Amino acid sequence: MSNKVETGTDDLLADLTDGVLTLTMNRPEARNAMSDAMTGALAQQLADAELNSAVKVIVLTGAGKGFCAGGDVKGMAASGDGTVGDNTIDGAIHRQRLNQRGTAGALYSIPKPTIAALPGAAAGAGLSLALACDMRIMASSAMMTTAFAKVGFSGDYGGTFFMSQLIGTAKARELYFLSDRVNAEQALDLGLTNWVCEADELAAKANEIALRLASGPTVAYRYMKENFARALSSGDVNDCLDLEATHHVHCGQTEDHKNATKAFVEKRAPVFVGR
Repeated sequence: MSNKVETGTDDLLADLTDGVLTLTMNRPEARNAMSDAMTGALAQQLADAELNSAVKVIVLTGAGKGFCAGGDVKGMAASGDGTVGDNTIDGAIHRQRLNQRGTAGALYSIPKPTIAALPGAAAGAGLSLALACDMRIMASSAMMTTAFAKVGFSGDYGGTFFMSQLIGTAKARELYFLSDRVNAEQALDLGLTNWVCEADELAAKANEIALRLASGPTVAYRYMKENFARALSSGDVNDCLDLEATHHVHCGQTEDHKNATKAFVEKRAPVFVGR
């Protein structure tokens, strides 16, 4: 069932269909550069999705030919210091922290699979949002760039963390310091994206993967994401082994596990119910 979700702004569109919540950054005339309305709505949609059992998977994409150009550089230039709408440094820092945790932080930590579908360029904070997701799909014509150094910024929205974890710190530093463009094939080789497809196949490919996930074991996915997050934050093998053991035994008590093992014995596809 398809259901348009009201976001409170035209800068972000939302649709919930068959368990897949598609969030579309919608400022194509500005290459989907982030606005206050967009980031506020994105944070709210992600907060709502975390508690909404009807949402199984989240797909983040951009309208038109771009994914997201990152921050609104024109607005920053007008303000002179990047603190659009705020005239104190402390206030700007606090607002930035809230924005980052509610968007990139939420995409990373929400206990549901997240997918970024890139029809075109992902730059700056837009790239950070894409890297915050669990998986990425790029159109063959899409590209990535950190872009921060070109405008005198050090980077935000968690990009240094996400990229370092994906491709290692040496390559991540190169891409941040030099701000080179990375095309889709290079991104695939580096491990920055999971799939590359033709532009006119992007939506279908994203939907195909999202539907596979939406019909999967949601309880197990929740535990998988926590396992991965703990592995990165802790780095202690015994801590990770213990957490995996706890989650593995809990999964063994679910209806999904019991139904799936029965289906395996009967040589049929399992049907997961999220319990």
